[in-house]
Amino acid sequence: MKYDLRKLPTDRILVSPSVLASDFGRLAEEIARAEQGGADVIHLDVMDGHFVPNISFGPPVIKSIRKVSDMLFDTHLMISEPMRYAKAFADAGCDHLTFHLECPGIGETIDEIRRVGCTVGISLKPATPAEAIFPWLDKIDLVLVMTVEPGFGGQSFMADQMGKVAAIKREILRRKLHVQLEVDGGLDEQTIAAAAGHGANLIVAGTSVFRHPEGIAAAIAKLHAATPLIDTEL
Repeated sequence: MKYDLRKLPTDRILVSPSVLASDFGRLAEEIARAEQGGADVIHLDVMDGHFVPNISFGPPVIKSIRKVSDMLFDTHLMISEPMRYAKAFADAGCDHLTFHLECPGIGETIDEIRRVGCTVGISLKPATPAEAIFPWLDKIDLVLVMTVEPGFGGQSFMADQMGKVAAIKREILRRKLHVQLEVDGGLDEQTIAAAAGHGANLIVAGTSVFRHPEGIAAAIAKLHAATPLIDTEL
């Protein structure tokens, strides 16, 4: 693993632009623009058409973009069998793999992702309660709270997920864990205030970054400017 998510801070806003919203015909250029625009990591949304009703891309595309990018690849596996494919994604150049709590074999999947040399995250769909992640918090490096139904970009932010974000943040702080709290779905310069104010520090943004009228750098700067929650505020 060349890039280590565990070395990133948790006390300031980090931005992870999702290439799902980029121009796939100019993917290398789009990723370079995100990097030059101040992105902290690059978010890769992998969908299998089974776990979610959409198909995006897999290891061959990631292997290709790894050749043109030195960014940390924050990879979200929206697939039914993450354990089966962990090695393929690691070999393609992923640094971090997030899989879904709603998949079977949570412990075994964590172990396999560690074995292939990646850091580990677990994602929760909107209907999954915060408490479901608590048994796994000390075994992972990141929690991803979906603020839309996973599967498609460009959806509206679900503000009712903020209670879940706050509950997970409280538990992370209570245990004094270094765990990134990531949110994904409908994040932009307006909705980030709620996400950051409830404890999220790693912000996935696709449409609002790659299609911002003022450009990628301006979009990322507006997200970075959000005020993160102070530990004592929860």
